[in-house]
Amino acid sequence: MNSQFQLTRAFLISLVALLAFSVVAMLVRAEKIIDFDNAVISAVQSQESPFLTRIMEFFTTVGSTLWVVIICLLILIFLYKMLHHRHELVLFIVVVAGSPLLNMVLKEIFQRARPDLNRLIEISGYSFPSGHAMNAFTVYGILTFLLWRHIFNLTGRTLLLLFSSFVVFMIGVSRIYLGVHYPSDIIGGYLASGCWLAASIWVFQWYMERQPQLTSRMLKRS
Repeated sequence: MNSQFQLTRAFLISLVALLAFSVVAMLVRAEKIIDFDNAVISAVQSQESPFLTRIMEFFTTVGSTLWVVIICLLILIFLYKMLHHRHELVLFIVVVAGSPLLNMVLKEIFQRARPDLNRLIEISGYSFPSGHAMNAFTVYGILTFLLWRHIFNLTGRTLLLLFSSFVVFMIGVSRIYLGVHYPSDIIGGYLASGCWLAASIWVFQWYMERQPQLTSRMLKRS
């Protein structure tokens, strides 16, 4: 695939995600999305059962800070031992570390209170955008991007995409089911993370494409 096309695609995805997040954020600020949130919450929580609650608690635990750190460490070890791509390690670290920082800033800006409808677990802090949704989308999104570059068969790529999408989706749904986030928090988290992830990939691809030129210039100067 043409490198210029890859750069353009990453930039456009980042821009579209930013615009979509802005729309959701404006609706949240204006409280124009409450009916949508309540309808989705009612539909999701109407399926409540002890068995399903245990499943949702599992997925929300997988999306917690402790588990994200553990998963990231395992991924870093894998990338270092198996792929030996230092630039990709740096990209992974920057993207994963930047996501929670961005989430903290956004939560302080919007300061949205969490829902108080049949909350099954207790948690503090602001609601919009969802930190679990952002972290999940970022971690599994960057993992998919990095492994995709080293998987060349359709079956492997399809399984990778399906697995990552399923985990990200279930972590988001678990937060709604457990009553600690509005659906718009989850959507906002996905979009904010998508913008950050695509922008980071755009910078990475831009740097990798120009690295030979930069190296050549440095050698000439020396």
